[in-house]
Amino acid sequence: MGGEREFDLVLFGATSFVGRLTAEYLARAAPAEVKIALAGRSHDRLLVLQTSLGSGAAEWPLLVADTNDAGSLGELAGRTRALATTVGPYRRYGLPVLEACAVAGTHYADLNGEVLFMRDAIDRFDVVASESGARIVHSCGFDSIPSDLGVFLLYEAVTADNAGELEDTTLVVRAMRGGFSGGTVASLKGTLDEARHDRGVARLLTDPYALSPDRAAEPDLGPERDMRGPHNDPELGMWIGPFVMGAINTRAVRRSNALRDWAYGRRFRYREVMGFGSGPLAAAQAGGVAGGAGALVGGLTFGPTRAVLDRVLPAPGEGPSAAQRDRGFFRIEIHTRTSTGARYISRVAAKGDPGYKATAVMFGESGLCLAMDRERLPERAGVLTPSTAMGTPLVERLRAAGQTYEVERTS
Repeated sequence: MGGEREFDLVLFGATSFVGRLTAEYLARAAPAEVKIALAGRSHDRLLVLQTSLGSGAAEWPLLVADTNDAGSLGELAGRTRALATTVGPYRRYGLPVLEACAVAGTHYADLNGEVLFMRDAIDRFDVVASESGARIVHSCGFDSIPSDLGVFLLYEAVTADNAGELEDTTLVVRAMRGGFSGGTVASLKGTLDEARHDRGVARLLTDPYALSPDRAAEPDLGPERDMRGPHNDPELGMWIGPFVMGAINTRAVRRSNALRDWAYGRRFRYREVMGFGSGPLAAAQAGGVAGGAGALVGGLTFGPTRAVLDRVLPAPGEGPSAAQRDRGFFRIEIHTRTSTGARYISRVAAKGDPGYKATAVMFGESGLCLAMDRERLPERAGVLTPSTAMGTPLVERLRAAGQTYEVERTS
């Protein structure tokens, strides 16, 4: 990244629901010396937001830019070291923002969980960003930081112990309380619409290596389909069911492995599930979650039921109340067995609604990490994942912010 920049970090889409939460977090947690600006389409709305943030943001500049105005995006990207954007659905609005950053050599973070958008970014701008020095980092929230950093910590621990390579690895959501965001629902509907009308899109979405930098080089480990129904897993000792975010997170983690030249292992098999224990109600709970997830996808695919769901699901810009966000939390375990038979568990946990309060911390710290920790970041550029772009510095930041990232060898 050549030359000095006016700002360290610009938060674009700052007046969106998650943008406001991220701005509130930065106003509380960012060091005073960090040069931050808020950006969006409306100066008036930005001013209202800034006023609500208190003294911590009183001197932050307000910048106007629009995703339909390439010139404004290019100017915005050229003024900052890092840009964090909440403007979605990303498939509809995100590529011009990403392109501006890739061309300008500006580090970029987003919250997208859209495989199609990420694939487009890789195909169109990975080389551009690699040449300019920009780190383009997708999924810097609950999608997919706990997954990606949790597996990265397993890899580091196993490597330090000389305990072989990662093989069968399962992320288990042990407990979680939180709500859907309107932006997530909008992204899901857009993806389902594309898949219904394009068989190539449908095939890409079901490919476990959809985000690979080199699909032909990926190992053939047999079926690696996303889990759909309940299952009693004897190795984990519990009933498990599908985790709705697994279809995105698993692709991101597998991309991290490939970007590291498959350092996790050539027999690294990865899945994500929800755990329900082994009690008398566990099977019914697992079946209920699996059925509910299938019903939601089916309902959004069929016109008449989508119309009904649209009246009850949150719209973009809507989300849970502050009290609901405060009551949220998540606890995740990632179990792995290595090629030498050693077993490890990575634990990731945080207080606050996963998709909102906890995500605002992850997203804010990702932006600060890209902007301020550049001398400590991995020597990489291009379209990356959280662990390959930031790795240990981001883990340290999230621990300092009160989130749990730890690893234990169990056998």
